[in-house]
Amino acid sequence: MLAAERRNLILEKVHENKKVIVSELSREFDVSEETIRRDLDKLEEDGHVIKSYGGAILNDKGSIDLPFNVRWKANTQGKQEIAQIINGEIEDGEHIMLDASTTAVFIAKHIKQKRHLTVITNSIEILLELSDVPGWDIIAPGGRLQAGSMSLLGKRAADSINAYHVDKVFFSCKGIDLENGVTDGNDETGGIKQNMIAAAEKVYLAVDSSKFGKTALSKICSLPKVDVIVTDKKPDEYWMEMFGKAGIACLYPVGQ
Repeated sequence: MLAAERRNLILEKVHENKKVIVSELSREFDVSEETIRRDLDKLEEDGHVIKSYGGAILNDKGSIDLPFNVRWKANTQGKQEIAQIINGEIEDGEHIMLDASTTAVFIAKHIKQKRHLTVITNSIEILLELSDVPGWDIIAPGGRLQAGSMSLLGKRAADSINAYHVDKVFFSCKGIDLENGVTDGNDETGGIKQNMIAAAEKVYLAVDSSKFGKTALSKICSLPKVDVIVTDKKPDEYWMEMFGKAGIACLYPVGQ
């Protein structure tokens, strides 16, 4: 197993369990404890973990995006439920934007039966997912490929998005907080989402319930900028009351 592959697997474990133990990882991957410590050194250097005695804990304040394959495996059931709801929000012939979140990839998979959509996205995974759908216009902005997030970023990508106007945008985030608004891990990805919001008539935030009450580094927008929140579980009554006061519709699976 390559070191990079092993580190990604360790990263999955630390996000699932919030911590990892050196001795346990050594046995599981059949490598020395010193090798595991070097892996944790690298993950700490990249901002993903904080080393502790005998192991490491999750750095949930990190501003570095997780590798796409790690984010993809997180709460897949919730993302499926969000995508099913959003499928009902998109009409044939509409122009939409999808961000480079893994939730947006699930959305793309669910809407492929629609007709004559125009989709603008900076997600490489979505471009590949929709490449064989007949009768659609698929548009990618320019920009720099960030392999870890499988997205197109940078000034050229942001400027390209500014040239369009769409019916709806669907984006995700790292945190949603009543006081701090909608936030993401860094300015670059957050800036792309800001431009997408500005380009859309109607703004949908697709966010699983684990993000509620959390704040990340970079502010995307205040809550009133969002028209509809789509989530996998019904928020508590306080959240629902605040959404109502802000004029935000909240959609969640039936029966919750």
